[in-house]
Amino acid sequence: MAINLEKGGRANLSLPKFVIGLGWDANSTSTGQDFDLDASVFILGENGKCLSDEYFVFYNNLKSPDGAVQHLGDNLTGAGDGDDESIHVDLSKINPATSEIRIVVTIHEAEKRRQNFGQVRNSFVRIYNPDTKEEFLKYELEEDFSIETAVEFGRIYKRNGEWKFEAIGTGQKGGLEDYLNKYV
Repeated sequence: MAINLEKGGRANLSLPKFVIGLGWDANSTSTGQDFDLDASVFILGENGKCLSDEYFVFYNNLKSPDGAVQHLGDNLTGAGDGDDESIHVDLSKINPATSEIRIVVTIHEAEKRRQNFGQVRNSFVRIYNPDTKEEFLKYELEEDFSIETAVEFGRIYKRNGEWKFEAIGTGQKGGLEDYLNKYV
């Protein structure tokens, strides 16, 4: 049975291999343009920065150099049920210098399209077993981010040799650029 987390909630990750599934829907009162939300992963060292530029995994860099994190591609509309974007993680391959993995979702061209997370509903991040499809944990973003164009959904971090997940749910107005300045 899956663990349902709230903002700030934490859970141990006992799976060495898992999929991070992210999903969302646009409100019917949206801007008339498709919502192109983009999932990104920052693989960080002890200093809180990416191990190198190649450890920023997103739609233009689908795989980390160690092969531990693989983005399955960009969904340009978010149409349909279930996961809109998926990221495969294999912690047995992760660079040993990694202390944390940050999961961020941003709205592509948000300012130009006049879009924000207040116009998005049913957003979630979930972690599941790729072999059995069994959901291990889920965090549903229930906050109203009326002006934010980027949200840090969660982080996977290492404590005392064990990997854990924390539901973050923090928004920003600056989009992906703010996260690049923070983590790269």
